[in-house]
Amino acid sequence: MLTMDPATFHAPIRAQFDAFLDEYRAALHDSLNGMSEEQARTSLVASKTTPLGLVKHATFFEKVWFDEAISGRPRAEIGIPDSPDESFDLDAGDTIASIQRAHREACEASRRATAGLDLDDVVTGNRRGPLPLRWVYLHVLRELTQHCGHAEILREQILVGSD
Repeated sequence: MLTMDPATFHAPIRAQFDAFLDEYRAALHDSLNGMSEEQARTSLVASKTTPLGLVKHATFFEKVWFDEAISGRPRAEIGIPDSPDESFDLDAGDTIASIQRAHREACEASRRATAGLDLDDVVTGNRRGPLPLRWVYLHVLRELTQHCGHAEILREQILVGSD
């Protein structure tokens, strides 16, 4: 784990934030590894939450926070749903490979969008109004850790249940 690397302990705060974001991005992305397409679409809760839907939702919030909030482009132009709830909806063509690819691409775009920014820079494109990038990073980190926990529990229930 990069976040447990002693070099990360003493790295500048921005590098630490980036390391934590990337570690949790990878964990959520990889939560689908080893699942069948059917397992990835399994719903075990009353909400729309499925393993595949979680990674699709993560792609959505990457674009909300690192495209919409930074560029100010509207969601329709970005190609994402208007609401977080809709971001869990799976289309017939959604597969593990396609959702993981979209997630990787969104994360790469997020890194590019923030590369020239400092944590104290203010982004103005979010619906909440102007926010410092530091707050955006913390919010996305909270989202990622929460959804990694969901994914881990669903994955355990699905894979243990199929043995």
